[in-house]
Amino acid sequence: MSLEALDYRKSALLVIDLQNAFIHEKGTLGISGVDTKRLSSIVPPLKKLIKRCQDTGIPVIWTMQEHFAVDQNRAKKKLLGHTARRKQVSALAGSWDEHIIDELKPLADFDPAFVIRKHRFGAFYETRLEMMLKMLGTQHLFVTGATTNACVETSIREAYLRDLDVIAVDDCVSGVNAEWEATAKQIWKQYFCEIAPSSEVLDWIGEQVKPRVTNYGHQLIMVNDIDTSVAFYTNQLGFTIRQAKPLADGRPFTAFHQGIALIHGKTSDHRQLDHIAFEVNDVRALDAKLKKAGVRYFNELHDGPYGLTIYIADPDGTKVELYQVGATA
Repeated sequence: MSLEALDYRKSALLVIDLQNAFIHEKGTLGISGVDTKRLSSIVPPLKKLIKRCQDTGIPVIWTMQEHFAVDQNRAKKKLLGHTARRKQVSALAGSWDEHIIDELKPLADFDPAFVIRKHRFGAFYETRLEMMLKMLGTQHLFVTGATTNACVETSIREAYLRDLDVIAVDDCVSGVNAEWEATAKQIWKQYFCEIAPSSEVLDWIGEQVKPRVTNYGHQLIMVNDIDTSVAFYTNQLGFTIRQAKPLADGRPFTAFHQGIALIHGKTSDHRQLDHIAFEVNDVRALDAKLKKAGVRYFNELHDGPYGLTIYIADPDGTKVELYQVGATA
């Protein structure tokens, strides 16, 4: 698969239940006869991926499964639940079993607000995860953790049903049974998500954070009579005017939600493109790259209306505005 269509700024990494109960040999699964070496094999690549995401600014969200010794709701069931098939109830509230494994705990402590407790398989089920992802602007969810056929699969299905782009990180997901896992991944790829190794995700992050243009911003067009032109775009084409900061040189202009802005020309017959604007992800690094390449500048780094900004010339002399939202001089 190709991750090129995804945007790292709209992505999050979900780490499901990397707790002693499921990963440590002395945790509930270990003492119940499960091969925890298989489960813990995901820790090294996962640790590397988590650190890269945190360094890049991709949110890393952790789930911790938590149970109570007495669960009145579950006790109503007439048929045995999965907890009855183990030596003990896993991840009891406040127990060592519940804790995130020592190898990853410092990374989980990076932002405690991103740790979510859940009481059932699904990461979304009656938790704050869905609202958190909306607040973060997440559209692409990379899923990791344990175990494949229970908490991970349930969470993948929940994410898909919420119209998120879901990517299961192949070598960062593990379960108690290799045969079940292989079947599950076949079903996931058919219906619910794409599957990619962590190496591919790391390469994608590397490409994403290179200094580059990320979005079209706007186009500023010079016109002879700004009132006539504004009336044309609004009355004839249905454009809508948006509020915008005044230009530094004081020329009157009108900006539209549809992506263009109009400005009075410098002379009565001066009809041309004033400039095109694009959002970039690292304007300082891009500035250094362009200077090294000998690109001609109209304006050096400065605080513009949309963020830290430079104005350069393309090979034909067209003015191009490049800005980074949130950055300042």
